[in-house]
Amino acid sequence: MALRHAVLAALLDGELSGYQLTKAFDLGVANFWHAQPQQLYAELTRLEKDGLIAGRAVVQETRPTKRLFQVTDAGLAELEEFTAASAKPSFIRDDLLVKVQAADHVDTEALIARLTERAAFAQAKIDLFGKLLRGMRGARTEEEFLRHGHRIGPYLTCLRGLAFEQGNRDWCERVVTVLRERR
Repeated sequence: MALRHAVLAALLDGELSGYQLTKAFDLGVANFWHAQPQQLYAELTRLEKDGLIAGRAVVQETRPTKRLFQVTDAGLAELEEFTAASAKPSFIRDDLLVKVQAADHVDTEALIARLTERAAFAQAKIDLFGKLLRGMRGARTEEEFLRHGHRIGPYLTCLRGLAFEQGNRDWCERVVTVLRERR
């Protein structure tokens, strides 16, 4: 997957400025694709040059003129082609796993501290995903939203992010328990 596809997908809900796009990435897209703001602005320029998005200037009285971007028909076609292509499996690349691999030969207390930090980080993300999911579905139950909601893609990716972080938290807590019991 290229950053271009993540940006196109983020713009599917309507026009966004570069600033709004960075916020959208922080809240939703970042659970499956991380990008720095500078990368996003550069990608917007490339996508517009390639005709996959269209930008327009919006004059503001008390602020600088901003640009809003939306996906073009060519951009939708690019997403269609990307969606139809085979997806490569993802792989875990995590320095914490390297540290745990070395658990028999390193300071267990330091390792427990890192695992506890990671579990706390995962819990914070779990709380954020829960808030995002509740906000997306409103007063509807999850089943009602998934059956009748207007746009379920962002919801489904947040569900994946939630499951990922729950797995991280649970694994970290399990490893801490094992390490403590082995002392």
